[in-house]
Amino acid sequence: MRKFVIAAGAVAVVAFGGAAVAQTSPAAFQNGPVYYGNLGYSQLDQSDGDLGAITGRFGAKFNPNFGVEGEVSVGVKDDDFTIAGVNGSVKHEYDAAAYVVGTLPINDQFELFARGGYGTTQIKSELGGFSRKADGTSWNYGAGANFYFDAQNGIRGDWTRRDFTDSNAGEVDVYSLSYVRRF
Repeated sequence: MRKFVIAAGAVAVVAFGGAAVAQTSPAAFQNGPVYYGNLGYSQLDQSDGDLGAITGRFGAKFNPNFGVEGEVSVGVKDDDFTIAGVNGSVKHEYDAAAYVVGTLPINDQFELFARGGYGTTQIKSELGGFSRKADGTSWNYGAGANFYFDAQNGIRGDWTRRDFTDSNAGEVDVYSLSYVRRF
């Protein structure tokens, strides 16, 4: 993880320092925000299992470098386990979050971004016929990149760390790969 953050930082420094940094045309923002949506798969890596979710996002960019987005995920991959011969599972029920997004356009097809926000997550555990749901709120931050095939369609890869506000809940790293559509 540390290598990913260092590499992303190095790319940003090179991009800011280079004379060839391209900006998305300001004309695109003359009629208001540019909207986008994406849909993809998110892998939640946590200490007591790996969970998967389908994640949808909707965002608005107010200029080439600043925007906001909201996201909602629904769990689709559970983590099954056995304790003393008793089967159990951990399930990601849902999460929802809102973010402020800073973007660095490298050229017309590629951009880097960083985001920070606040969210809520619900996890359900089952063991031997008993179940327990746990809700947690978190401060979230992360980074990623978008690559566009044309003016509207692209892919997005990102990493987000969820630092839960409850001191016993810890943190979760989320890795996502998504299809992106600009409107």
